[in-house]
Amino acid sequence: MMHMWRDYNPGEFHDELMAGPYQPRHFSYRLLDYLQSMRREAFEQRVADSELEMLERGITFTVYSDAGNIDRAWPFDIIPRMIAKREWDCTEKGLIQRVRALNQFINDIYNEGQIIKDGLIPADVVYQSKGYRPQCRGMQPAFGVWAHICGSDLVRDHNGTLYVLEDNLRVPSGVAYMLENRKTTKRILPELFKLLSISPVNDYPTHLASMLASLRPELSQPTMALLTPGIYNSAYYEHASLAQQAGLILLEGADLLVGQDGYVYMKTIHGLERVDVIYRRIDDDFIDPLVFREDSVLGIPGIMQSWRDGKIAIANAPGCGVADDKVIYAYVPEMIRYYLNEEPLLPNVPTWLCRDPDQLAHVLDNLPDLVVKPANESGGYGMLVGPHSSEAKIEEFRKLLQEDPDNYIAQPTLKLSVSPTIAGDHVAPRHVDLRPFILSGRDHYVTPGGLTRVALVEGSLVVNSSQGGGSKDTWVVDENGSGVSL
Repeated sequence: MMHMWRDYNPGEFHDELMAGPYQPRHFSYRLLDYLQSMRREAFEQRVADSELEMLERGITFTVYSDAGNIDRAWPFDIIPRMIAKREWDCTEKGLIQRVRALNQFINDIYNEGQIIKDGLIPADVVYQSKGYRPQCRGMQPAFGVWAHICGSDLVRDHNGTLYVLEDNLRVPSGVAYMLENRKTTKRILPELFKLLSISPVNDYPTHLASMLASLRPELSQPTMALLTPGIYNSAYYEHASLAQQAGLILLEGADLLVGQDGYVYMKTIHGLERVDVIYRRIDDDFIDPLVFREDSVLGIPGIMQSWRDGKIAIANAPGCGVADDKVIYAYVPEMIRYYLNEEPLLPNVPTWLCRDPDQLAHVLDNLPDLVVKPANESGGYGMLVGPHSSEAKIEEFRKLLQEDPDNYIAQPTLKLSVSPTIAGDHVAPRHVDLRPFILSGRDHYVTPGGLTRVALVEGSLVVNSSQGGGSKDTWVVDENGSGVSL
């Protein structure tokens, strides 16, 4: 298959596997040597087998469109992304540091609000955020943790510097696809797991169950459920998969009620049975029609009061989406210094706050070169990527910024790192990001690696599966270890 790599050239971009033309990185040479030594027919068969595996196992995601909701097979590239364990150990410490500070921030603003009183974050930035829920004031969840499952998106620039692009703390998705990517790769390329020492990820469901159980420390065996919006949700495959693997009961809002004693119960053929912990995969707006959207049929009337009374634990806690806000993102380095008295181990992408007149002027002067993001959108929607946008789109955003500058941030257009990816009959560089998952309860756990998302379209920076992106297995490799079967 060597000819498929003959013209491979990452150009000006940092390559995750290649140090230079025809020069693998020290931790990737065994992988690349193995792949390049395969006969083309054998390699193409492995690719076909991976696609068939995804279809046969029903690994799908839903794309919402004007034509209706479309289930698609999960787009997967069999050439893995690799990270040296030495680097990953430092990244893991930085992720734990970050989520500790974020949880202290959330706990602070719903209680003392000291960071606002001390002038580090303007009050209106917090209180006008769409994710801020005044109904959560005075709450103190177990261990002071609000965001129990966090998916922080990491990107690398052309110099190889790793940045945190954003933090997803409401209902972060993708971890089931990370697990499925690993299962598929182990079946398609089993020999490489004997050749290399690759950190396992298959224990994530066990860590998830342990973390959820820790939220009710007074109970020896709490009953735990995953609350899903139902089969028409784009992430329903993930909900069902995680529930099955972590030993959670998969439930919809209609399956639950709050009893007269204030506890939450599920309806069964044997009568009502109490539920102690809920891993919720629905947004705040829909969780309790008595408190938030009264037209919601997805939630459970009265569950917010049950949570406030300590009769149900909810992960992630209502209200934690305030730290998901992209304007508040700009203040995270200061949060780390403020709450932990430490310097950030992982930097933010350089960010301009459009609420500041001087920074707004800079953004308006350089709009064609910048990425502009609204505070509360996700999935790559509602944003401007200046270098890839039309003049009309740029002018549209110029007006939006002038009308509502508080709602926007701007960042430089990073030259995102690339990784070798199958592109038809050859291998080509494609831009990637990485979403590791951090669990927080009594302790912390970080997935070794995470979900690598890849922009399958040449030149595209959009990695989201709903907009044409795909994914790869992510290998954290111990360069000094011997191969083991994982």
